[in-house]
Order: sequence, then C-alpha cells, then structure tokens
Amino acid sequence: MSTAHNGQDAGQAQATGGKRTAGAYDVRTVIAGLIGFYGVVLVVLGIVDYGEAEAAKTGDWNANLWVGLGMLAFALVFAAWTKLRPVVVEGGEAVEDPTGGSDTAGR
Repeated sequence: MSTAHNGQDAGQAQATGGKRTAGAYDVRTVIAGLIGFYGVVLVVLGIVDYGEAEAAKTGDWNANLWVGLGMLAFALVFAAWTKLRPVVVEGGEAVEDPTGGSDTAGR
C-alpha cells in the first residue's frame, strides 16, 4: 500500500474520536487567561493612576505599567505555547454508570 493511503487511515482514526486536544481544559489556557487579565488591570492602573506619590514609592518608575506589560508578555507566551504544542488527550466513548445514577455521594 502507498503512504498516502496509510496517512488517510491515520487521519480517519483521529477524526472518529481516537485523539483530541485538551483545548480550554489545558491548564496553560487558564494560566494565560488569569495572568493576562491581571496584566491588563496593571497596565490600565499604570496609565491612569500614576502620580508623584506612586513615583516616590517606586523610585520614579511606573511599576504597575512595567509589571503589567511583563505579565501580558508572559500570558502571550503561554497562549502561543498552548497553540503550538497542544496537549493531546486520548478519549473513547463516554462511559455510563452501570447503576444508572450519576451521584455517588449518597452511597
């Protein structure tokens, strides 16, 4: 058989439910979202609420702005890592509870 035929068989096996990516369930997605959100908050605070009192506390550099930009860069690296190297999850069909109940706390 040719390699093109083998490649089609492998693609069909993946399409029918053999493997899939973790997507939103990947912990890197959560980390990127949280760090990115805090980075946006700090950048906004660094732009809007920077005065002489804050400058005196930090030695005349805008700590909120620079740390926020660093956090945004970190979040972008994590998001790119998630897209470039996705976690592959091997999954089969959904398994049902043989007892018919979904709550095991009452046992």
